[in-house]
Amino acid sequence: MAATVVALGILRPCYLLLLLAAASGIVTPLLSQATDTVSRSQPLSGDRRLVSQGGKFAVGFFKPANLATASLTIIRLEKLYLLLPPTPFCPHLNSRTQLIHDITPWAIKDAGGAPDKWYLAVWFNKVPKFTPVWVANRVAPISDPKSSKLGISEDGNMVLYDQLNSPIWFTNITSNTSNLTIGVILDTGNFVLTLASNPTNFLWQSFDEPTNVWLPGAKLGWNKITGLNRRLVSWKTSSDPSPGYYSVEIDAGGSNQFLYRWNNSEDYWTTGSWTGTIFSRVPEMALYPKSLLTYDYVNDDQENYFMYRTNESMITAMFSMEIAGQVKAVSWMESAQDWVPFLAMPKAQCSVYLVCGKFSICTENAFTFCSCIRGFSQQYGGDRLYGNSSEGCTRNVGLPCAGSSSRKEKVDGFYALAIANLPDSARSIAAASDDECKQDCLNNCTCTAYSYGDRCSLWYGDLINLVSPTDSSLGQSIYIRLAASEFSSPSRTRTALTKAAIVVGVSVPFIVLVALCLIRRARRFSSVNKVDGSLILFKYRDLQNVTRNFSERLGKGSFGSVYKGVLADGTLVAVKRLDGISQGDKEFRAEVSTTGTIQHVNLIQLLGFCSERSCKILVYEFMPNGSLDRYMFGSNTVALSWSTRYQIALGVAKGLAYLHEKCRSCIIHCDIKPENVLLDASFLPKISDFGLAKLVGRDFSRVLTTMRGTVGYLAPEWISGTAITAKADVFSYGMMLFEIISGKRNLEQSEQSAETFLPVLIAKELPEGNVQALLDSELTANADFNEVETACKVACWCVQDDENSRPTMGEVVQILEGLVDISLPPVPSYGMMLFEIISGKRNTDCHRQGVETFFPVLVAMRLSEGKIQDLLHPELGVDANLDEVVRVCKVACWCVQDDDNKRPMMGEIVQIQEGLADISVPPIPWYLHILAQRSNFFTLRRHHIRQA
Repeated sequence: MAATVVALGILRPCYLLLLLAAASGIVTPLLSQATDTVSRSQPLSGDRRLVSQGGKFAVGFFKPANLATASLTIIRLEKLYLLLPPTPFCPHLNSRTQLIHDITPWAIKDAGGAPDKWYLAVWFNKVPKFTPVWVANRVAPISDPKSSKLGISEDGNMVLYDQLNSPIWFTNITSNTSNLTIGVILDTGNFVLTLASNPTNFLWQSFDEPTNVWLPGAKLGWNKITGLNRRLVSWKTSSDPSPGYYSVEIDAGGSNQFLYRWNNSEDYWTTGSWTGTIFSRVPEMALYPKSLLTYDYVNDDQENYFMYRTNESMITAMFSMEIAGQVKAVSWMESAQDWVPFLAMPKAQCSVYLVCGKFSICTENAFTFCSCIRGFSQQYGGDRLYGNSSEGCTRNVGLPCAGSSSRKEKVDGFYALAIANLPDSARSIAAASDDECKQDCLNNCTCTAYSYGDRCSLWYGDLINLVSPTDSSLGQSIYIRLAASEFSSPSRTRTALTKAAIVVGVSVPFIVLVALCLIRRARRFSSVNKVDGSLILFKYRDLQNVTRNFSERLGKGSFGSVYKGVLADGTLVAVKRLDGISQGDKEFRAEVSTTGTIQHVNLIQLLGFCSERSCKILVYEFMPNGSLDRYMFGSNTVALSWSTRYQIALGVAKGLAYLHEKCRSCIIHCDIKPENVLLDASFLPKISDFGLAKLVGRDFSRVLTTMRGTVGYLAPEWISGTAITAKADVFSYGMMLFEIISGKRNLEQSEQSAETFLPVLIAKELPEGNVQALLDSELTANADFNEVETACKVACWCVQDDENSRPTMGEVVQILEGLVDISLPPVPSYGMMLFEIISGKRNTDCHRQGVETFFPVLVAMRLSEGKIQDLLHPELGVDANLDEVVRVCKVACWCVQDDDNKRPMMGEIVQIQEGLADISVPPIPWYLHILAQRSNFFTLRRHHIRQA
């Protein structure tokens, strides 16, 4: 490829980003104006591309590049024209050619000398990150795309010709319509050869010859008539699209499972049988809602295949066989500007055959999962070739052959290596002891390891598929053979000790000084480090760099703002900066001590924190889809389907159940609301914001003395002053569940009328079976009304005034999963809602404005005084029927009695409201007495009432 020269100087940041990307040579697609068709008269050459009608996919030539081998050279020049395609990162780039000049005359040049390799491919056209999904000439790259072309041959086939006009790839169909065939790229990503007169009749299609990517709508499986096997084969390396060592295909024996193969010979993993919704060995598939991904399985007399579809309005997704032997499902996240994986099969990277090569051990969840065992060093460089038996590690010191004159003096040694399971291909022999087994290995020059347990096992040649145990107490030991020189002799040990003593003697003063500094530094942070050893302690200046000086704010919560950040390894994080020491310190400590010690799929993970002077900062995993309220109440987002909403409700319930029932101490969240439910790439919910959480004993005896939470989701006990238990979270969950069902804010509902306030509307419609009236109007066509009815019942039970009547979150999970039945609930909080209808004010105003404005107390007082007109909203005082006002006030007071036996039935309320039954003056509920006793003002009023 010709050297790319770019002038560098005082550039805008995005210019510099593009220049560096060009210099490193990630990929080089050729861009030009395009149509969607290639024909006999209009071939596709290197400076053209095809684009599907909807613009989703493109076909053209591209050159992959190897980042590890790219080299840079600095040169001088005055100015240069640079080809830069417009990009959403740099909106000021309005043309494809940008002139850069009159800047500091330094430049970067691509000095790579490797021969060019270009490929014809299909890629996502609207995804900013270049992502090929199908490659035609995997085994035969071309060197000059401008003199090569894709055209239609005389026999009607689609053919790729190289610069010498030799065919290197073709479709190989038999057709008598040579002048009538065309190639078309469809919006599905399918590149087809079809008749111009009948475009729906595919003579050939790329979906029948997939490479490493499985797209929505494509079949993966067997055609029993033709023997066609549609399977995925990995790239050889990240810069080489030729077939790699790993593939996945449907079991040819007819079973409904996928088989994973190495080198077309070794089956190393299977998905397990298809159950109709998931694969038996991939239970995590159940976590993702059907509204995002739906699967079809067909096995008839003609075909045996799987197919999947996606909700294109919500997700752009694909499955890919990776170069390291896993199939990963990924979705494009605009907020992250990258592909985000949400499923891996197999889940464990170390389950892949020969993934680390020879004499290398695989460690799950490590940053670099492959590492050489003792006595061996890496032999590969650049782009690693996973699955190659010749890759891996080689001995630092070779084993001397048997018969050497020095063998009697220098005997090879062994060291014990803990591994999860002993590797295959062992040869078992009879041996009476461990020493006898070891000697049998030493007697053979090609023996590389042994193990002695129930029998003696010997390994010859290369050792492969070594996996570290997941627990230090588990696993087995294998003894690896090394040359004698790899082990220290007594004389060498004495010499080494002498040298070490000299070094230590000289270094002691310096070491002591450094140690004192470290101890002093450690004491500064000792109180924080004790929070949780697995958390990362960040410095403030590091987080400034991570967040680009806190420039991109994701949102603002009760205790501070949240910013987007990127760690040095590319990991996206959410950085929560707590505002103010007096406000945020307690909440900061609570989050560190609770979030950092729990792990659950439906709880946000705390990665680390910063505590420097007044700066209190928390670092969380990044959730690309943001918070639930964005999708429930946002005006510019697509409405979540009912299936997705139901799975979100279930996931939040599971997260709360874990906090309440599975942690060592019950953790009460205290602020459950849509803003504190975050969604990952596949809309899996995760509960966030533990700044309000408190650890209390399981007897729930501790009373929280400070009002917490958010208006609209607060349980009645926050007002009554009784002990706050996990049932307060249950109430908040119920209020949020109303919003999930209706797609509207509860606060908006209650500002209208009793008919549209969802808790009351549910109580009215549920007995009649009219659940459709309760659902978000955008979802009525595709909702499962049995699930809607269940959710409505759960919500009503969760918001019962009496916390003993509310279910636990564990019971909610069982109900939503269909394991437990649920009965019709009583009407929740009708009386409290009536107070708001009468006054036009929030009942919770008492927390901010004083007891007198808390309407239930005011109603009880005014009823006794006979000043009922003072209760009305000011705009209604003139025209209101005071008899009706008195009747409604009495009903409201009877409805909020603390003794549920004193509360009227809803049928009785209807008769009273219609004037068919009389109602007496109600007693004041006990918790209103408590509130009254806390007010000097109301003490005077009670004295006045007694005199009257």
